[in-house]
Amino acid sequence: MAAIAAAAISGGASLLPNGAALSSYSSEYTGGILRRTLAPRLLPSPVPVARLRGGRISCRTSAPSHSAISGTKSDEMKSGPKDFLHINDFDKETILKIINRASEVKALLKSGDRSFLPFKGKTMAMIFAKPSMRTRVSFETGFFLLGGHAIYLGPDVIQMGKREETRDVARVLSRYNDILMARVFSHQDILDLAAYSSVPVINGLTDYNHPCQIMADALTIIEHIGQLEGAKVVYVGDGNNIVHSWLLLASVVPFHFVCACPKGFEPDEKTVEKARSAGVSKIEITDDPKEAVKGADVVYSDVWASMGQKEEASYRKQKFQGFQIDEALMEIAGPKAYFMHCLPAERGVEVTNGVIEAPNSIVFPQAENRMHAQNAIMLHLLGL
Repeated sequence: MAAIAAAAISGGASLLPNGAALSSYSSEYTGGILRRTLAPRLLPSPVPVARLRGGRISCRTSAPSHSAISGTKSDEMKSGPKDFLHINDFDKETILKIINRASEVKALLKSGDRSFLPFKGKTMAMIFAKPSMRTRVSFETGFFLLGGHAIYLGPDVIQMGKREETRDVARVLSRYNDILMARVFSHQDILDLAAYSSVPVINGLTDYNHPCQIMADALTIIEHIGQLEGAKVVYVGDGNNIVHSWLLLASVVPFHFVCACPKGFEPDEKTVEKARSAGVSKIEITDDPKEAVKGADVVYSDVWASMGQKEEASYRKQKFQGFQIDEALMEIAGPKAYFMHCLPAERGVEVTNGVIEAPNSIVFPQAENRMHAQNAIMLHLLGL
């Protein structure tokens, strides 16, 4: 299935004898995000580069392409962003290459081969202002399986912005680590981390968007439907950070995206306009979930009250009446529609137990793909 998915995306993946896929992509970036002025810093030892030897992946070293004492800004050595903050910071080709790489490395790990260790000798600091099971385990396990060491920094360890300023945290941690991941409340925090960090920063979630989740979702859709382009994805619920990332993806990759939400709970207007003005995908915002799901390839849901909104839970339950994804709504969507949820789910609230446990529910393959998508994002950012 992973090999089929890789072929369905784009880009030439070569298959290993055991069926796993491998291709090596250069770090191609387009677009621009925050620029920063960095002091010269010593570069790490020559990085391992994956090569195919005798049907297996092995690693060799290659000399750095620039001088460690040149004083050149590290992020300007590449043609675009060094961080993964928003999906639309990258072009379609780059996004699909990352997803394709995720499929390849997933196939390799599924085969039981543990010889591909591109992160050997590297460390990642994981900043959690907002706790999560999936984000921590998927990043930590994925980084470990590819040879690296991840450090968990929980909500009480740093207290970023309270005990210590974000800009100071960024400058200190980037001197110890090769990459930073942060799951925070305020989107400004991830922007500040990236602005002051001298190593790549990954957005593990903010109140504005959740790009790693949507990259995993795209991989999952490709695995089950065959392609993302042209698919109809219908999100039913709150116009939240998940919706914003879907909209940003729709501004890069062409598909049909519908957000069905109660009036007053629509996604950010500027983000909707950005997606529509890109002219890439068909974008619809509606308050009629029954009409929205007709002909859907995917029906997607999330909790109605996210972390930090729990005091609004009762109020939101009233406002979201009629937006629960139940068996009747999935029947309107049709027999070919898959159900997806970014989890954790409140069964009996935004989705029924019967829908989440149905044969066409792919929420658990979706959850697994968080690890594989994130591995590919890190490989891309580190140029491996």
